[in-house]
Amino acid sequence: MKNRIITISREFGSGGRTIGKEVAAKLGIPCYDYELIEKIAEESNFSKEYIAERGEYTAHSGWLGSAFADRDFNGHSYQDDIWSVQRKIILELAEKGPCVIVGRCADYILRDKADCLTVFIHSDLQKRAERIVKQYGERDIAPEKRLRDKDKRRAAYYQFYTDMKWGSVQNYHVALDSGVLGIDQCVETLAALYNAK
Repeated sequence: MKNRIITISREFGSGGRTIGKEVAAKLGIPCYDYELIEKIAEESNFSKEYIAERGEYTAHSGWLGSAFADRDFNGHSYQDDIWSVQRKIILELAEKGPCVIVGRCADYILRDKADCLTVFIHSDLQKRAERIVKQYGERDIAPEKRLRDKDKRRAAYYQFYTDMKWGSVQNYHVALDSGVLGIDQCVETLAALYNAK
């Protein structure tokens, strides 16, 4: 595969999705995020809501709980079905042309298949809490608790399906602190790195 792909992994509330969309717009290439959910829903017959929740997050915050949750007698789960379809679609999209793919273990799925720039977007808890309240509004659960829960479940999912540690710098080419750099600077940096090769 000769196509240049940017994969963006991100902490919840860090702005990784926004950064991915803006980088793609700046480079004139597609960004797959919600579009990926729609494609997976079409091919898997699961609802978009179910895929949005189970295509990146485990039902439990630990990978061990995830290993045994919702599995049949043979050890199979619906989440495994989603993983298979998701993997297939990500490979097809990378084959089709240059793009940005947000989340869904795309960095791992494409590790030996495409020319990838793998990115991890993070920020401190307070800045992320402010961002999710601004983006999604107030909820019954404190924003810090929501952030920790989402990140734990995302990390457990990543570890379960990749056998690697989510957020570990060794797994990415670039890690950017969006709280310090700001969204615009992250976009400029990634666009420059993409074009540098």
